[in-house]
Amino acid sequence: MSAPFVTQLRTRGDVIQMAPAGVAAITVRVEMPEVWDVVRVAVAPTESVLALKLRALAALHAAGEPAEAFVMKLRGFEVLDESTTLASVGAIDGSIFLLTHRRRRPVR
Repeated sequence: MSAPFVTQLRTRGDVIQMAPAGVAAITVRVEMPEVWDVVRVAVAPTESVLALKLRALAALHAAGEPAEAFVMKLRGFEVLDESTTLASVGAIDGSIFLLTHRRRRPVR
């Protein structure tokens, strides 16, 4: 089976490895429009959405804002319970998450 198309798109640096060695992993893409940047993360489907969010924030957003100020969206919908696993929210290999501020920001 070939890799999903989204794994070939431009991202920052190498794939971030969150899955332990020997564990089946999926590769997801996390986009943050505020900084116009993207990371790819290899993660176990049993990992929580919150863990993915924290790792992506560390890679993409250096400002000291708390994680609660951001939301994760999958297929346009906010993931309301971030303690659930990626598999239970419907993430598959090649899924794209949007990581953005919870509240709208004024345009400057």
